[in-house]
Amino acid sequence: MKIGMNKFLALLFTATLLFGCEATKNANKTQKGVVIGATGGAVIGGIIGNNTKGGNTALGAIIGGVVGGAAGGYIGSRMDEQAKKIEQEIPGAEVERVGEGINVTFDEASGVYFDTEKYNINAKSQETLNKLAGIFKEYPKSNILVEGHTDNTGSESYNLTLSKNRAQAVSSYLVNNGVSSGRFDTKWYGESQPKYDNTTAEGRAKNRRVELAIVASDELKAEAKKATGEN
Repeated sequence: MKIGMNKFLALLFTATLLFGCEATKNANKTQKGVVIGATGGAVIGGIIGNNTKGGNTALGAIIGGVVGGAAGGYIGSRMDEQAKKIEQEIPGAEVERVGEGINVTFDEASGVYFDTEKYNINAKSQETLNKLAGIFKEYPKSNILVEGHTDNTGSESYNLTLSKNRAQAVSSYLVNNGVSSGRFDTKWYGESQPKYDNTTAEGRAKNRRVELAIVASDELKAEAKKATGEN
């Protein structure tokens, strides 16, 4: 019997919390975060990473590469700063701090908008992406996965190509605005990964989205391990 990913993660997270609470009874707030990161982050990260390799989703990219421990806490603090900056400068974006990374979603109502069946970066999207480029240059030790998604209107092959063109358009725009091309990975999934109900107009609009996974670069991971004395 297959257990839905959300239900499975809820069960696993509950077990992790029980272990973490026992291990951190006498710890301060910072220490608790490090212990839970070391125990739960690595375990949950490995399981999510293994279960998302086929789809290679933004969530899997973030949590699948978790470092954990004190080094993970160090990385997390840097990601906290960057996530806060994105929320402040791009209030329409959906920003989630996940593990040691950041998941940012742009749909038609939140900053990066594509006209129907188009993939050019229009004026509204340029304004948002200019701000995002500035933030990425301010935090150069993070890498970015750009994912393109569509709703289920039109053929599957058409939507796959459209999502590819949109994801690449976002990556190219950011590179052309000074963000190093070596920091980017670009993937596209067409209609295969809906997050909302495609039977409603609102759901389809939300599924026409670009998602970003912001993760620690190898340089930041090495810095974190050196700073915290972990090898």
